[in-house]
Amino acid sequence: MTTIDAPHIPVLLQEVCDSFKEIKEGYFVDCTLGYGGHSSEILKRYGDRVKLIGIDRDDEALEFSKQRLGESVITYKGSFSKVFETIDYRPITGVLADFGVSSLQLDKLERGFSFESGNLDMRMDKTQQLNASDVINGYGKLELERILKEYGEIKPYKKLAQAIVDNRPFHSAKELSQLAKRVMPKTKHNPATLLFQAIRIEVNQELSEIEGLLDALENQKLSGAIVGLITFHSLEDRIVKQRFKQWSQSCICPPEAHKCECGNNHSLGKVLTKKPLVASKQECKLNPRSRSAKLRVFKFRNFDE
Repeated sequence: MTTIDAPHIPVLLQEVCDSFKEIKEGYFVDCTLGYGGHSSEILKRYGDRVKLIGIDRDDEALEFSKQRLGESVITYKGSFSKVFETIDYRPITGVLADFGVSSLQLDKLERGFSFESGNLDMRMDKTQQLNASDVINGYGKLELERILKEYGEIKPYKKLAQAIVDNRPFHSAKELSQLAKRVMPKTKHNPATLLFQAIRIEVNQELSEIEGLLDALENQKLSGAIVGLITFHSLEDRIVKQRFKQWSQSCICPPEAHKCECGNNHSLGKVLTKKPLVASKQECKLNPRSRSAKLRVFKFRNFDE
């Protein structure tokens, strides 16, 4: 592993590393390798126990991490929901995913994630076709209303969708941000925050990706594996929380059942975090983007017993 400065500060680094301290051996899968922030620290602490597998759909991030981590990492290009099922290395004993957009993607204006970007892109994988311009300039009013309501949880979603349609075409994220400032209620955060969140989720199918990864984990039943997932808004956190709760339930009989008839042996493991782990005040001060991060951890039971 080489000493290359990372352009991205990994959130909840101490909490992530501590969550995997029980791992004795096997393969550790970083589903969102990014710039190797979490993985480099995992290797420093547990590299004598685990071998690292990294997944990312961003070519720039993958190339950076290959140089940073060297031969210590086995890399896969693609969306983690699909790639994870193709990994044939065993045993997989640790799985991490950080669902946030990296600082480098946010800060590079040409990627189109920033409020000040001169284009409309927002693709995590620059080889895919659909981008933010297609959504903003091509979607009908009802489609826009759907993503603003479902993915942005924006209250005046109809008003904002109408304003977008009335002011098209948009050529830059900056233009879109300025429209949001005129239409959206004033808050302590940038009025365009939820709008950009909604567009980004639609472009990258982020919620479907999370569901796909959880499905893959459930289907593979990785015996004894620890899974740590970092979310950044309520939509993501709700999906993870509900699935972890479902996995931990031993009885799956319907609520109206008078007595258990399912065998009461369906638990896949246990939730290790009764409440999500969040950033300390010190971390939030050093890295403001960590303030909304939540880490939930689940451990699969030993299915061989």
